[in-house]
Amino acid sequence: MNTVDTPTPAPGQIWQDNDPRGYGRKVRIVEIGDTHATVELHTPRAAGHQKAKPGRRTRIRLDRFRPTTTGYRYISGGETR
Repeated sequence: MNTVDTPTPAPGQIWQDNDPRGYGRKVRIVEIGDTHATVELHTPRAAGHQKAKPGRRTRIRLDRFRPTTTGYRYISGGETR
């Protein structure tokens, strides 16, 4: 999926971290604000790789929801507007 095919971030969508240090971390968007999305960790903890517990919530800037090495790529779910 390229940038043209990437949907606008929306609640309920699953996105995967492209950073190789993230070990394939997936997050689910809970809500969208003006500049940030509130997400919760969706991937179960991998052996020794992930320190955060599933369900932990954090905020991510909306401009990071794009398929680059420092961004996130769309996996599934939610409204794809």
